[in-house]
Amino acid sequence: MGTLKTEPARARLDLLAPPVAEAIAQWPADAPVDVNDVLVAPIDAELADTAAFCAAYEVGLDVSANCVVVAGKREGVVRYAACIVLATTRADVNGVARRTLDVRKASFAPMEDAVELTGMEYGGITPIGLPAQWPILVDARVIATPHVIIGSGVRHSKIALPGPALGALPGAQVVEGLARPA
Repeated sequence: MGTLKTEPARARLDLLAPPVAEAIAQWPADAPVDVNDVLVAPIDAELADTAAFCAAYEVGLDVSANCVVVAGKREGVVRYAACIVLATTRADVNGVARRTLDVRKASFAPMEDAVELTGMEYGGITPIGLPAQWPILVDARVIATPHVIIGSGVRHSKIALPGPALGALPGAQVVEGLARPA
């Protein structure tokens, strides 16, 4: 985890966006990953973007996961999903994600929509605490990673947790081939 100074997220809800803090506070006792294994670390908000963050905090791109919000329409209804991929890869938005969402065309959701619908800051959106009706598509490489760093809903902190935890989130689907090498 590089030089991050982590502590249990449930003890530092102040470092999380409100929907993320709520999800951590309501973490099920019978979840496959204990809430105490979900850690948070404060960071410089100016260094929240993946490349800058990894360089500044000595975190490998291979353990940093990005959450991208995608959208597509079907029968006039916009469908949203979150795609979780390692920073060494890119989400296959118009292939695998589009087919999984069952839409004609998928693209990155507009920043304003992603921020408003998630209650999180752009550049900090995380799969924890997303709207319950959204599928969370997790690339199989992410859950194969022992520990990953993800956003916290805000730009001034990051969450560290076991990669398999992301595949166990409510609404999560592990998708083989969701990402391609960058």
